[in-house]
Amino acid sequence: MIINILAGGPETRLPSLTDKKWQDDVWVGVDRGVLRLLQQNIQPSKAFGDFDSITQNELSFVRERLRSLEISPAEKDEVDLELALNWAVEQNPSLVRIFGATGGRMDHMFGAVQLLYKGLNADIPIQMIDRQNIVSMHLPGCHEVEQDAAYGYISFVPFSEEIRGLTLEGFKYPLTNHIITWGSTLCISNELIQQRGTFSFAAGILMMIRSND
Repeated sequence: MIINILAGGPETRLPSLTDKKWQDDVWVGVDRGVLRLLQQNIQPSKAFGDFDSITQNELSFVRERLRSLEISPAEKDEVDLELALNWAVEQNPSLVRIFGATGGRMDHMFGAVQLLYKGLNADIPIQMIDRQNIVSMHLPGCHEVEQDAAYGYISFVPFSEEIRGLTLEGFKYPLTNHIITWGSTLCISNELIQQRGTFSFAAGILMMIRSND
């Protein structure tokens, strides 16, 4: 089972929500994301939010189309996206995708990036996706990556203070047993030169960002 979570970020940053590649997935709406799913004729299996970003008329539209709607208080310890992600992880899916978490407030975006860490603890891959980027977080080991014409550039950014033993194979700019630290831009904007490549490292937590222009 794959769970897609749609948050309330700018609509211009979203890929097509009705693409056939998502059609068998479970959808979850967060705040304005619930409204957008319903407007796209996508029925969310779960809805989270205080819904302070939509009008009363829009909220009435949401209430009419969802059998049960639990509205969380605006003042709470977790943001709505974290509540949705906690629920998604509890379902033990094979993958969680987060949409609508970029392009708006920077605090919300960086908070969403931090939430990717939850997947490492649960051994569930989480991707944060918008029209231009796919962000994922990885623990030490060897990881395979395939060419994707839609996201041709691949960057690696340390989430922990230090990444030890980083090796890139099948890339335009390969590395062998390298150390990268906070503040380094060495691994920004690489590309695969083969259909498949690998990145591996011995210690740390690494973010991979796949992008297009």
